[in-house]
Amino acid sequence: MSTTTTKSSTAQRDERQRDAAHLIHSLHNRDLQQKAHVWVKGRGVLLWNQEGKEFFDGLAGLWNVIAGHGRNELADAAAQQMRELAYASAYAGSSNRPAIELGDRLAALCYPGIQRFFFTSGGAESNESAFKTARYFAKLSGHPDKYKVIGRRWGYHGTTLAAMSATGIASYWPMFEPRVPGFPQIEGPYPYRFVPTATSPDDRRTPGQQAADLLEEAILREGPASVAAFIGEPVQGAGGVIVAPEDYWPRIRQICDRYQVLLIADEVITGFGRTGDWFALKRYGIEPDIVTFAKGITSGYFPLGGIGVNRQIAAAIDGAAKETTWTHAFTYSAHPTACAVALANLDLLEREGLVQQAGERGAYLLKKLQTLAGHPHVGDVRGLGLMTAVEFVADKGTKAEFPADQQVGNRVHAATQERGLFTRLRGDVFNLAPAFVVEERQIDRMVQILADSIESVLGPG
Repeated sequence: MSTTTTKSSTAQRDERQRDAAHLIHSLHNRDLQQKAHVWVKGRGVLLWNQEGKEFFDGLAGLWNVIAGHGRNELADAAAQQMRELAYASAYAGSSNRPAIELGDRLAALCYPGIQRFFFTSGGAESNESAFKTARYFAKLSGHPDKYKVIGRRWGYHGTTLAAMSATGIASYWPMFEPRVPGFPQIEGPYPYRFVPTATSPDDRRTPGQQAADLLEEAILREGPASVAAFIGEPVQGAGGVIVAPEDYWPRIRQICDRYQVLLIADEVITGFGRTGDWFALKRYGIEPDIVTFAKGITSGYFPLGGIGVNRQIAAAIDGAAKETTWTHAFTYSAHPTACAVALANLDLLEREGLVQQAGERGAYLLKKLQTLAGHPHVGDVRGLGLMTAVEFVADKGTKAEFPADQQVGNRVHAATQERGLFTRLRGDVFNLAPAFVVEERQIDRMVQILADSIESVLGPG
């Protein structure tokens, strides 16, 4: 072994040792961290680790690097703004030009009924802001007992305490119980696993409508006078890229209207083009009352998120008496540098047509992934836009899952990493959602890596 190689290996070990000595990671796993990648460079849809090995970034970071790695335009926008005004408070009585311009741009891109925005530092803060705003609006509207927010199984809304309580992935709960009261859960519209509840032969409701009607049942069970809002991702992302049937969301909107329940669309992942539309519920011809966003607004180059609210909520906030003012705040709300990066990112997305491209490349990716559907342990292949997933099962006929101790998903992921593809999973559901700049030849290679990895772990198709 050469001296150069020895020094390199020693440096890599030293990085991991210093990491273990001083850092606590999200979803911390000390054993996993012993063999962690230390990412050192990114370009487009590619990442390089500390050993110089190249990987496809199969999840665009954490769904957020939508414009791809290495965009100088975004780095330059941050640097220019930092030289001019890196930070200033945006508490009432202050503002800044990038924030004002970003609000103006969002009003043109978002749902027509949503024209007012509050900025945060990320998705969990955005959802916390939405929950508080829903309760606030209920009180100002003469419904002081409306405080509950109904969520769904496999929904993911963050890991701060209230956001975790709304999240419908049970593995996030046990070590932080008790959860915040007032966040009941219903089953989500999981086409591959949803069991229709028709009780008579003349029940003409579709599975999508039946899944939506679980919301009405929950509102009636909890008491309409106690339910402030319903929160849902247009496509459930971290829960396994669950795409609702086409008639699900219009029915949800009707139910919310019927019981004066606010509809909160968690578009932290889907916002800014991931599904092929700027915002995902537009495809269903409906609007939410509150939209939460983050991730793609800056392509992950600077922390930024926010909420948009409809005119009725905005009017209530504006018209509140001093003693009922909207006393919600963050130090970094409307951060000038974050807003400047967001503006440069929106310019980039529009200039390069990346939202439309996300829809087109997503359709191509899904078509390619469907070639894996013949494998006896590939139960489902699904997606919308550049959000896709492949679900592994022990028995295709019964849809039976593998025993958890077999760690099938993790083993497939280990095999893809050996071949140069890195992503995240939900159990035995393999998520694939690259940056919008992904090329068809790169999609071909990613799908081939996944196919080879499935065969190496689960046998030939």
